[in-house]
Amino acid sequence: MLTISQLAAYAGVTVRAVRHYHQIGLLPEPERNRSGYRTYDAVAVVRLIRIRTLADAGVPLGRVQELLDAGPEEFARGVQEMDKDLRAEIRRLQGTRRRLARLAAGEQLALPPSVVDYLDRLRGLGVEEGYIEMERDAWIMIAAQVPHSIDSVIAKKHEELDDPDVVKLYGLLSGALDWPPNDPRIVEVADIMERLMIRAVEAGEVGADDGVDDQFVDLLDSTMVESSPVAARLLAILEERGWRGWTRIERVAADRINTELPPS
Repeated sequence: MLTISQLAAYAGVTVRAVRHYHQIGLLPEPERNRSGYRTYDAVAVVRLIRIRTLADAGVPLGRVQELLDAGPEEFARGVQEMDKDLRAEIRRLQGTRRRLARLAAGEQLALPPSVVDYLDRLRGLGVEEGYIEMERDAWIMIAAQVPHSIDSVIAKKHEELDDPDVVKLYGLLSGALDWPPNDPRIVEVADIMERLMIRAVEAGEVGADDGVDDQFVDLLDSTMVESSPVAARLLAILEERGWRGWTRIERVAADRINTELPPS
């Protein structure tokens, strides 16, 4: 007969582990002998080795009892189920590692790769970092609202960057945050934006369902207005010309479509 220390040594575990297995019911706790000690036999050694082997293989202790009591077929099914769960957990952890690796750059926090690529393209066009940070924060909120369609939205934004007017607009807006409200370049920005709006109306893109509610649109617009006095002045000029909004453009004067605009 073996003492608890000898049992632990034969099975390759600690005495503390043996006591824990007693507490959770995995290893039956023998009665004390006349001297007041608990003694163990070969059956206990074999069972403890099996417990240790399953635990070392990664089997949760909550499932060890089930496998210990299972027949060959049940044991095989149980192991297959745990392997399936383990593979799913590995995929989840791999995804977590990929997301953590992308956190090296600030805008990659809470942003899908498509938006990060778009912001990098703006950098390539020479857009200043201050403006990119403001746009990044807006895209973080938008991506959270329309996660399933954000990639298609960004694909459309990439197409727009092939338009010289859009590139010129970004070039102007890049430094506009520090302009005074009476800077004459604000009118130039308004002219470009109006040309783009008219094209959007003609293409049937204005008024389309964008998947976000009015309250969220108001939040984005107010954030833009608060970013710089230039933004408020620009929106005022556009409203005078019959346009309203920044995130979701609305045409409020039909005859503006036929208005002659300054040449690009």
